[in-house]
Amino acid sequence: MRVAVTGCCHGELDKIYETLAVAERRGAGPVDLLLCCGDFQAVRNEADLRCMAVPPRYRHMQTFYRYYSGEKKAPVLTIFIGGNHEASNHLQELPYGGWVAPNIYYLGLAGVVKYRGVRIGGISGIFKSHDYRKGHFECPPYNSSTIRSIYHVRNIEVYKLKQLKQPIDVFLSHDWPRSIYHYGNKKQLLKTKSFFRQEVENNTLGSPAASELLDHLKPTYWFSAHLHVKFAALMQHQATDKGETAKETKFLALDKCLPHRDFLQLLEML
Repeated sequence: MRVAVTGCCHGELDKIYETLAVAERRGAGPVDLLLCCGDFQAVRNEADLRCMAVPPRYRHMQTFYRYYSGEKKAPVLTIFIGGNHEASNHLQELPYGGWVAPNIYYLGLAGVVKYRGVRIGGISGIFKSHDYRKGHFECPPYNSSTIRSIYHVRNIEVYKLKQLKQPIDVFLSHDWPRSIYHYGNKKQLLKTKSFFRQEVENNTLGSPAASELLDHLKPTYWFSAHLHVKFAALMQHQATDKGETAKETKFLALDKCLPHRDFLQLLEML
């Protein structure tokens, strides 16, 4: 199965699907599944735009509404998680996940699906410690505080995912698992994004909740976005039982959808 993964979508569905079509024409072959790592921006109308936590100058309809209305149909099954720039009122209607348009599926606050034998899990939002142990209390109309707290990861979602017993092949998060930068080319990362240095040195960059899930679930692949840079890492997990083969996770973060940026990756699974 050929899978495409993209970083922050920012509502640019037309451009992402066009890029897949170009890759196919150049010999990459047809893609069976597209995974989106947040900031999907499933904006249906002007009311949805007002529920997105971005400055007014960045509020643009983009192209999702064409797929929602039926004007267009996604050419490939698309599965996405939420990030920190979303039509939060829309996604709040589907806390356990669901179809937002034909062939486009939202994983929910935390969820798992199986497609062609591949188990795909994900958690939406970003980590903020002051909201982590709260419940989901936000509701429209959002104020200046709840329009942001609504996309903060909660402990209950992490707890749910830690109850999984069967292996996870692919996991999606918007922000990176904390400490993952120690398992890749950290020097090159800091050369590209020098303003990460203090957080990396203090080990505060990324999400401790995602790191907890990474240690617990040990998926084969983990994909993230949020920091707008491509970064790969290979994490070797310790075997928990004698005789057990130690597992490894291939981590990849991708950039946002812009020209000449590394926002898309194709890979073969199974």
